[in-house]
Amino acid sequence: MAEERRTRHALVTGGANGIGAAIVLRLLADGMAVTFCDRDIAGGDALASATGANFRPVDATDLAAIAALGGSLGPVDVLVNNIGVDQHAFFTETGPEDWRSLLTINLESAFAFTHAALPAMQANRYGRIVNIASEAGRLGSKGGSVYAAAKAGLIGFTRSIARENARYGITANTIAPGPVLTPMVERAIAEVGDKLHADMAALTLMKRLGQPSEIAAAVAFFASEDSSFVTGECLGVSGGMGCGA
Repeated sequence: MAEERRTRHALVTGGANGIGAAIVLRLLADGMAVTFCDRDIAGGDALASATGANFRPVDATDLAAIAALGGSLGPVDVLVNNIGVDQHAFFTETGPEDWRSLLTINLESAFAFTHAALPAMQANRYGRIVNIASEAGRLGSKGGSVYAAAKAGLIGFTRSIARENARYGITANTIAPGPVLTPMVERAIAEVGDKLHADMAALTLMKRLGQPSEIAAAVAFFASEDSSFVTGECLGVSGGMGCGA
């Protein structure tokens, strides 16, 4: 009798809300055991109570706490680095404190989570790493230069991890979302007005905003056996934004 395969364990960072929560729900639906982390304790507790996923509070700026969390979880088969934050300001209006914060949250946190997860993946000769970047990392962003730089760095980091770890049966891929209708974006549209929604939709060939579930569907592919021959790739899930809408 063939040995029964154990349930895959996924770790989703920034999983309490928006895209992260959609990823948690999708991976649970696909039969994985899911742990997610976030600094939003109330949101994390609510999602964990509703779904049965394991919630672990963590602040993405505390790299030591991330390392400690990684060491306490046991082997992680699927790592989704989803944590991210933007700051809308022209570069001349920012300073070193802004740069450090944005780089830590958007890039260094992915370094820390990946560094914690890789040894067990290598030992098990299996792993799926999915990093959530942004089309801003490929196209640039007016008013988001440091964010774009961090996301571009995440794409390069992912490709390097793919090259280093293919021999262990580990894949690493990036998803580059365009504008997505998350609760945060919905709040911004409510404050600014419908023109913001129209302006964001106009950036895409599809002339609409994406849904968090559409990003989660792409994550599910990269986390599955269907993507076993795909690594080092960056998939735009952006309604054609990368085509020059």
